[in-house]
Amino acid sequence: MVKVTVPATSANMGSGYDSIGIALDLYNTITFEESDRIDISDVSGADIPKDENNLIYQCAKKVYDICGKSLSGLKIVEDCAIPQTRGLGSSSACTVAGILGANALLGGPLDEQNVLDLAASIEGHPDNSTPAILGGFCVALLEYGKVWSVRVPMNGKVDFITFIPNFELSTEKARGVLPKTVAHHDAVFNLSRAALLAGSLTTGKLENLGVAVGDCLHQPYRFDLIPNGRDVVHAAKAMGALGAFISGAGPSIIAIVDAHDKTYLSRAQMYCQQNFPAWTPICLHCDETGARAEII
Repeated sequence: MVKVTVPATSANMGSGYDSIGIALDLYNTITFEESDRIDISDVSGADIPKDENNLIYQCAKKVYDICGKSLSGLKIVEDCAIPQTRGLGSSSACTVAGILGANALLGGPLDEQNVLDLAASIEGHPDNSTPAILGGFCVALLEYGKVWSVRVPMNGKVDFITFIPNFELSTEKARGVLPKTVAHHDAVFNLSRAALLAGSLTTGKLENLGVAVGDCLHQPYRFDLIPNGRDVVHAAKAMGALGAFISGAGPSIIAIVDAHDKTYLSRAQMYCQQNFPAWTPICLHCDETGARAEII
């Protein structure tokens, strides 16, 4: 039996559209066993696809196909803490889990770069799958089927206060509202801030984050799909966050907070209870380990 653990991720981080992401300490744990049939279950009893339409199974089968191995079936048990369609990398976590689980069952024919490339190719972009696999804060791009990435060491203690709403937003819908072309000055706006974001987290110049997470490529369009999303961002910054942004395609909002501010979470929880009851703030930290598979 193989157990795979995959962290949640937050992609884009404001300015780094489809290229910047970070792993967070919220996890999906999936177990795999070879079987003569497809047997898929969830420990919580959640309503999940239990046939060949299951994303984890599909990704596992792709690994078997790539390696030229036949697959009669798998027994998969899901224990998923990452909320679905909330902008925290739940689909990427399933993709990575399927790849790593199958790779471990087959004895590890795919190396880390192969896993990175395959996951990003399935996802269509590497900003969730790369930090999910490597852990930490990552900058990545996908070109000609290959992921080019760097895991950037973070300098400075920060927490990621994650405002999770009780409603969903599909990535497909969130991508559907984006314009097909952007103005040159908008591209420059984001390029400069994405570079500043990576440099600031690396050097510990955290005072830059409020500007560095600024964006005009995706957030202005997606906020219209997120009830009270702009208000939550404004409130998060008013309470002292270093910066705040839509996590991935949304609808969750993440505030980067100085880790020394020990009361920020309780203040945020109280504020949401009084003003935005649909939103629940939780405190997450950067996961430095990334996804892992182990034989049990």
